[in-house]
Amino acid sequence: MDPAISDFLLTFNAILWEAVPFILLGAIVAGLLEEFLPQQAITRFLPKAVVPAVMIGAVLGMVFPMCECGILVVMRRLLRKGLPLSCCIAYMLAGPIINVVVIFSTWVAFKDHKIGWDMVGLRVGLAFIVACLTALVVQYQYNRHGNALLAATAVPNTEPTPAGEDSLVPGVPVRKKTAMDRLGNVSATALHDFADITVFLILGAVLAAIAKQNISPDQIETLSREQPFLTIPAMMLLAVLMCLCSEADAFVAASFTNMHVSAKLGFLVLGPMLDLKLLLMYTRVFKPRLILTLVICTSVFTLALCLIVHVVYRANGWTGLPG
Repeated sequence: MDPAISDFLLTFNAILWEAVPFILLGAIVAGLLEEFLPQQAITRFLPKAVVPAVMIGAVLGMVFPMCECGILVVMRRLLRKGLPLSCCIAYMLAGPIINVVVIFSTWVAFKDHKIGWDMVGLRVGLAFIVACLTALVVQYQYNRHGNALLAATAVPNTEPTPAGEDSLVPGVPVRKKTAMDRLGNVSATALHDFADITVFLILGAVLAAIAKQNISPDQIETLSREQPFLTIPAMMLLAVLMCLCSEADAFVAASFTNMHVSAKLGFLVLGPMLDLKLLLMYTRVFKPRLILTLVICTSVFTLALCLIVHVVYRANGWTGLPG
């Protein structure tokens, strides 16, 4: 077999099978939420003010830990259950980073480096800021355009029914659902969501495998030594193309031994928020206007914050290197 074809198949399978278990888990959780979570239940516990509600949304990953593939399915169901769009966006962007599993994996990847704790704290902090700022921009757009930003499959249900009961029909007593009814509904919802999202995961994995064949990590590391300020956007682009899971990307970032912490942050913060497979998966939830907003906001905010980190490190004489 041609080596290029072999490399393509290897990369494609690695991306696909790394993501599928998390999409399946997300689909199961989404099915459970659809069946057991009463309409508007979550919104009762959120502050009325937008900013505090968005900040709570950004840390929901500590309660519902998911990688970026599975979280999209869960987020869509939460959206249909009445969770405000801005909170869903904050959860979707920050959840794959601000959760116990990813925080621990980041620490393990960098624990032998001098910048180990820097990477953990900065990754979580920058992800929180980017997610909240992006969610606030989305809230502004939602105030102007409403549900026109959402695909039909994500528009919130405006006619709530009691959790666990069939639709009410005048003159007909309400029939409580049996355990088999509930299992059937959970399975049907999970299978629908899994199939719906997986199609776009496959397309994204194909594009990522093609891109990875044409961009070498060695080229990025060479750029880091020669043009440090160009390395941050270069690493951000690499994260978009590589489509790594947020639970494994820290080990890849740690392998770039001669790279400044700011460039690694660009890779670790943007990757779980925006990559090729996610862009295609977003089309099942958002309209193009909102997808464009997510692309611009996450990219610009991440780049700006990483440049600030770079300048602060340099001004204080810190190397930002593993050492």
